Formats: sequence, C-alpha cells, structure tokens
Amino acid sequence: MRKRIIFLLLAAAAPAVAVLISKVLNTSDGSMTFLTAGTLKISYTNLQTGKTITANRSGPGNTTVFADGSEFAAAKGPGGLILAPPDAKGFGLPTVSVLAGALTITVDPAGNITSLSFHGHVLVNVCAALS
Repeated sequence: MRKRIIFLLLAAAAPAVAVLISKVLNTSDGSMTFLTAGTLKISYTNLQTGKTITANRSGPGNTTVFADGSEFAAAKGPGGLILAPPDAKGFGLPTVSVLAGALTITVDPAGNITSLSFHGHVLVNVCAALS
C-alpha cells in the first residue's frame, strides 16, 4: 500500500475540530499543489486506557503531488507528523508527534521518504503522552 504525506496537512487520524481552507492548484505538467491554512485541533486517544489529549495542529502548509507520484510537503507552526517506526528512528523523531517549527518532506513515487528536514521542536510525543 502506498504511503501518502498529504495527511500532514489535510487529514486526521483521530476526532478533529477543523476549519480549514484549502486551495488546489493544478499545473500543465500534471502536478497538484494543496495550500492549506486554518484551525485544526485533533484528539488522540489510547484505546486501552481511555486517556485522551487534544493538540493544536493549525500551522499552514502545502503539499505538491507531482505527475510521477512523488510528493513534497512543507508546513510551519504547530503541525502533526506520523512516521513508520523505521523512518522515525532514522530521522530521530517520534512515530506520532505534534511539532512546532518548519518541516519539509520529500517522498518518492513508491512512497519512501527520501528527505525530511525539521527546524523546531517536538511539542508532544503523542505515544509517550498517552502511555
């Protein structure tokens, strides 16, 4: 199954309160860019304990999906990131986190993260906070 990074900006893995404005730009080369801003608050719940935390993930961002299926995403402010465990380990970040700062990610057509740059700090390590 192909991994996607659009979730960084447009989707939530948990209940959310969202007032998002997205603009989609299509280009002649077949790429699409999603520009997103607004309010996004997401609740994460440990289903075993019932413990819930709510986080602000309202930072603006954009994602470009290129014609070949590769992607580039950039986000600022409070935002969320979900990584597969090997990627989290390789980039030194939690698997599920709320971040503050500037984040860029590039993904190849097969869904592999080829670069990740983060300048900021982890606001919440979600798994640790819910354990």
